[in-house]
Amino acid sequence: MPFEKIIGNEKIKELLTKTINSNTVVNAYMFLGKAGIGKMLFAKEFAQSILCQGKGSKPCNKCKSCMEFIGNSNPDISIIEPDGNSIKIEQIRMLNSKIMEKPVTSNKKVYIINDSEKMTVEAQNCLLKTLEEPPVYATIILICCNETKMLTTIKSRCTKITFASISNKDLKQYINDVDDSIISFADGSLGKLLQIKDKQELYSNIEKIINSLENMPKSKVWNSCDIIYKSQDEINEILDYMNILFLNKGKAEEKYLNCIEIVEKAKRRLLSNSNFNMTIDNLLISIWEEINEKYSRS
Repeated sequence: MPFEKIIGNEKIKELLTKTINSNTVVNAYMFLGKAGIGKMLFAKEFAQSILCQGKGSKPCNKCKSCMEFIGNSNPDISIIEPDGNSIKIEQIRMLNSKIMEKPVTSNKKVYIINDSEKMTVEAQNCLLKTLEEPPVYATIILICCNETKMLTTIKSRCTKITFASISNKDLKQYINDVDDSIISFADGSLGKLLQIKDKQELYSNIEKIINSLENMPKSKVWNSCDIIYKSQDEINEILDYMNILFLNKGKAEEKYLNCIEIVEKAKRRLLSNSNFNMTIDNLLISIWEEINEKYSRS
């Protein structure tokens, strides 16, 4: 069965499998959804199935096309990635030129454009020429996280497939040695969960800090939170994780919900290039006061 090793989005698995088996693949698709939920994995397996020359269930993993695909040597599949911060018009011009060449191994060709929203406007307009009159043997798959950055004329020529976030249950089954708060923080993205797992010690320390603030003397707040000051490169992720913790604790005590706005205020200050250490100073003391003083006086 195709896509069986990919977690989540079961309905899309059924849709793409039916499309392959009924030979109703169209010339252009747009795979939409947040980062890290498997769009590229789906695109690659879909591409292999389109190119497969075997009989019966596809991909067969045995034909010449599949063997070349597995070995990353199939000449009929091309993946375009951003060059720096964008996908440039020269890359799309090359696609337009190469796509007119007949397939080599298969009787089809597939082009995958990853992070397609990073195409410049010039590149999108250049691609539009091919989307308007694509070769019958070609399929283009645009992988996109933010379709608002795509030209309407591009979107109108693609069959849109919207991918859902992966459920916490599925994430937990895939990686079962992480806390529930880490699973929640991943926000349905396996890619994000894998990144977080690599920094699990950092996030565990942040959770310990939050849990200890209620019984911590005010004078010890800064020294106890030294890891936050030393993690400036990860501060946005740390602040987001703090809000997940406060949201969970807020189910039992309202004062923790009030801390979420304190964190959001710190985010805004950092975005406006406020002094980092002073912003964290203010953040930590404001949280401590919210947890310890405001309610103790009432």
